[in-house]
Amino acid sequence: MADAEVIEELYRTALPRLCGYGFLLTGSEAEGEEMVQAAIVKTFSRWRRIDDVHSAEAYVRAAMRTLTIDAARRATRWRRAMHTLVERGGEDVEAAIAGSDEVAAAIRDLPPRVRVAVALRYLDDLTVAETAERMGLTEGAVKKYLHTARERLGPWHEALDAEDTDGDQVRVTEAEGRRAR
Repeated sequence: MADAEVIEELYRTALPRLCGYGFLLTGSEAEGEEMVQAAIVKTFSRWRRIDDVHSAEAYVRAAMRTLTIDAARRATRWRRAMHTLVERGGEDVEAAIAGSDEVAAAIRDLPPRVRVAVALRYLDDLTVAETAERMGLTEGAVKKYLHTARERLGPWHEALDAEDTDGDQVRVTEAEGRRAR
């Protein structure tokens, strides 16, 4: 397949999944969609040949994770440099518009590395060891990030664990961190 065909197929089949992944990484639907576009451009602007949609989606997801962590680093450096020069304005417009969505606000409040760990573990369905390898961290660090996410997203996490989409009762075993029926 040519790059144009792969990109077309990627948009047709994987765009909703990628946008959902972007939402989890950013906590914002609009920023998630922008991240998908930036990751697609980043993936296909380099001289590499991607012959199938599954590989393209994997490359785009990896680029999205990298963009998330890089943006957080840039924002931290900017806040350190500019906190004495610029006075913060009033109300955040996005927060005012999306303020009623408590889940989105809770996701947005998670640190970027925690969001990446959650995305890899629960959306990409990787083990803790695989997540640690992809993030270049120890398994203990990944477990801490996942624990932090479970604590902060507690009410919504418990509701998801109590009942899955089929209505089947499920539980999460702490030792495995996986759903058991």
